[in-house]
Amino acid sequence: MPPSEDSAMDDKPVESRLEETSSSAFANFHRGDAALEYLGTSAVRYEITEEQERKVLRKIDRWLLPIILLVYFLQQLDKSSLSYTSVFGIVDETGLVGSQYSWLSSIVYIAQLVWQPVSSYMLLRLPVAKYLFVNVFLWGAVVACMAAAHNFKGLIAARFFLGIAEACVAPAFMTITQMWWRRREQTLRLSYWMAANGVTGMIGSLLSWGLGHIAGRLHPYQVIFLFIGTLTVACSPLILILLPDSPAKAKFLSREEKIVAFERLRANNQGTETKVWKWDQVLELVLDPKTYLWFALLFLCAVPSGGIGAFGPLIISGFGFNQLNTILFNIPFNFFQVVIILTSAAISTKIKLKWPVIFALCLPAIGGAAALLKLGRGAEYRGPSLAAYYILSFFAALQPLLYTWASQNTAGHTKKICTTATIFVAQCAGNVVGPLLYKTEDKPFYHPGLVGDMICWICLAVLTVVTAAYLAFRNKQQAAARRRLGKTAEVVDTSLEVYSASQLKDGVMNDKSFDDLTDCQNEDFIYVL
Repeated sequence: MPPSEDSAMDDKPVESRLEETSSSAFANFHRGDAALEYLGTSAVRYEITEEQERKVLRKIDRWLLPIILLVYFLQQLDKSSLSYTSVFGIVDETGLVGSQYSWLSSIVYIAQLVWQPVSSYMLLRLPVAKYLFVNVFLWGAVVACMAAAHNFKGLIAARFFLGIAEACVAPAFMTITQMWWRRREQTLRLSYWMAANGVTGMIGSLLSWGLGHIAGRLHPYQVIFLFIGTLTVACSPLILILLPDSPAKAKFLSREEKIVAFERLRANNQGTETKVWKWDQVLELVLDPKTYLWFALLFLCAVPSGGIGAFGPLIISGFGFNQLNTILFNIPFNFFQVVIILTSAAISTKIKLKWPVIFALCLPAIGGAAALLKLGRGAEYRGPSLAAYYILSFFAALQPLLYTWASQNTAGHTKKICTTATIFVAQCAGNVVGPLLYKTEDKPFYHPGLVGDMICWICLAVLTVVTAAYLAFRNKQQAAARRRLGKTAEVVDTSLEVYSASQLKDGVMNDKSFDDLTDCQNEDFIYVL
């Protein structure tokens, strides 16, 4: 039998305890986290060495990150296809007028907003990888079918279904990130797939330039849609082959390695997953002030992101550049995004804080928008205008940091899924509003859109400080709860440290890590500032 709670710090290594655990595992895991199938009870702690931990981490990274990066690259390529076609005459070829082009961008997020609650419920109830595969296949087919659209009605219908299919992608990846990596590792891993936005921008810009100049009966925008959609459909089976539904289902890990994979997550106090929907966790989500802070932060972040994402090439074109130069000058913007996303994630991991980095990232974006509002659009202003536009690229790092800030401060699987849904509803709402602040008739200055973006970044900076103060207050409450229970009040959050076997003796017990408790229910949970 597994060790009791009183002997939770048993010194037996993993190998000698596998046999003992199996007899009680199936009696326990259905009541809590999927990890209990292997651990037996949440109170059981397995001693794992740094070497075992590093070996399993390398295996997880090698197996999961490539497919995650590929899928997110394809999603951004498909979603950005409209932006690429804007340079190759889709507005004129399909007779778009007024704000119709803006609506083609916004409708994707309206569809995601409407479908997000349903998608999140399915994400909890269904195998994650298989559900993701179906959606990737469907959105690829939808993008390919957009080549057959010749007017606004056809395009907007296709973009709506594209939004429904894409609604699960980022929430699925956030769920996967939480169930596979320690909180210290999550920021960088999430930043890797978010940096795919910039990689997509660089490769997609060159790809669309080549596709847009293929001579034939099809219009350039049709060739771009057809190629990108077909590429996604062709790549989608890789998800079924490479991506496991959870650590418990991973064929590339042995039973011993699965226990190591679970045990290394104990300090997170977030568990991995359970397929049981818990309404009490939904109620807690509604009553938790953090929910509304995350919603506001992601909405303020998404409004500028949605606007610039849709109108970026048109803003550059407004500086007086031709098609080729517009495509080429958009590449450095995306390169800067990749560098800034990865650098800010590394800094945040190093200092073990989110809020100072988020606050600092808002400042260059505010300055870049102010410069674009002030500068003219004559030939003599092309260099300064382009530089100001590149400075805006700092805003790209806000989204991944906000994603991880929200996800790292939430526990309980139903509450985690619903929190993820909440922040993506906020993001969708912001991405709907963002493009509508920009109108084609406002070119080349786009003053309403830039003013709106600058206001959002100012409000985001202020709200970031407020959120950090609230989380610090919650940590004091958690410390007081531990003191009342006779535990050590002030403890080190080992989930933000490099793993060390000594943490088993020096850290808190974390004996409720896999009981599917929320952050408010588990006094050992420590909030990340």
